[in-house]
Amino acid sequence: MTRSRIVTRPFLLASGVLFAGSLAALAVLCIVQRIPMADTLVYRAEGAAVANGTDLYGFTVTKWNLPATYPPFAAILFVPTTWLPVDALKIVFVAGNAALLALLVHLSCRFARLPARPGMVLAATAFGLWLEPVFQTLLFGQINLALTCLVLWDLARPDGALGKGFALGIAAGVKLTPAIFIVYLLLTGRVRAGLTALASFTGTVLLGALVLPGASVDFWTRRIFETDRVGKPWIVDNQSLQGLLSRVLHTPEPGLLWVALAVATGVGGLWLARRVAVRDGRETWGVLITALTALLVSPISWSHHWVWCVPLLAVLVAEGYVRTAAAVGAVFTARTLWLVPHQGDLDLQLPWWQQPLASPYPLLAAGLLLLAACAPAPARPVPGQRGVRPQVPVRNEYARRAK
Repeated sequence: MTRSRIVTRPFLLASGVLFAGSLAALAVLCIVQRIPMADTLVYRAEGAAVANGTDLYGFTVTKWNLPATYPPFAAILFVPTTWLPVDALKIVFVAGNAALLALLVHLSCRFARLPARPGMVLAATAFGLWLEPVFQTLLFGQINLALTCLVLWDLARPDGALGKGFALGIAAGVKLTPAIFIVYLLLTGRVRAGLTALASFTGTVLLGALVLPGASVDFWTRRIFETDRVGKPWIVDNQSLQGLLSRVLHTPEPGLLWVALAVATGVGGLWLARRVAVRDGRETWGVLITALTALLVSPISWSHHWVWCVPLLAVLVAEGYVRTAAAVGAVFTARTLWLVPHQGDLDLQLPWWQQPLASPYPLLAAGLLLLAACAPAPARPVPGQRGVRPQVPVRNEYARRAK
């Protein structure tokens, strides 16, 4: 038995105990606080509407009167949630999301080219459970971790991999925001993968229309434009540009200013993602910049949508920015958005000094995009010159041709 295995086994055991303890503490908190897991109940109601043939977009559930907001294809996938009692379903969602977080940590390590040893994955997962976006995902019973795993797994595959883009299209069919990665693939020259994703997404739309024709017409012609169905955009829960502007301007409707800023951010973010991926050969940052851009420009990005903080932290650690990773981790753990007054319409009455506390994620994302935009191109190694570090290998054929 080698020394490395002797050292690894105690660490693996300690990591397993840490993960189990962290998950147990989370479960106890959920039970004591009687967490309703409201989004899980919405998914179950959507599945029931499909199974029973009732109006998919005509119901509301829970004391918050939450409606269905996803495309019909997602509602079809939610039918199995009706097969379990509510309490059992909640347990399945909590356990499933914990497992998905471990998978996301593993995928993030591979994505960032970090060693994905079981002990490290378990330890990182134990701490990751308490990142605010992850914590909120478990408390609401959301599906953000599943969608992020689908997208990250697909994008991290080699460009010539069979069916690359298919999983991305499925994720976009469940929740529309991942569709921005289809644009990213096309802009960076991965035309086959981009078209595969587009075809996969189109297939989800057609399947929804075949099974639920009336609901499909309702969603794609009407409900998709009713962003107020999702929730109030000005509350601190919303960590998008629109939420930030609404709170800063003390208005529930930032209007054309938000539209102009969102368009500029979307165009600039995608241009920056292409430049970083193609010119610099830094595919990891191309993907992360695209994700941050989507979260910023979306009308509503609830705090639990920001589970992309997991691969972000992995990339920062992999590139040696340990202090920056610690600072970013602190932002996503501090929960400052919940410390400011936010009952009723107090979100719209925050003084200037509380605004950064109320919008930590969009401010962090905007800062990272500005840093990426101002960063110079990496120096190219000169043949025969000593002391020059080689450039990061380019990971797609388009970037190789561009260079």
